[in-house]
Amino acid sequence: MIKFLLWLLLFVLCWPIAVLALLLWPVVWLLLLPLRLVGVVVDGVFEFLRALVMLPARLLGGRP
Repeated sequence: MIKFLLWLLLFVLCWPIAVLALLLWPVVWLLLLPLRLVGVVVDGVFEFLRALVMLPARLLGGRP
């Protein structure tokens, strides 16, 4: 809701920039999509490594 109100304020103060931002947002989203995918993969790798390191403790009855 706050993002929408800020966009309306920008639209009132400087409408060409607001319209440009509205039109360019899908392009920016598409450009950032690979970075999000890389972030998910890196997070998965770190979770896997954490589980691998904690495996001996879990097998010996340690708390999770």
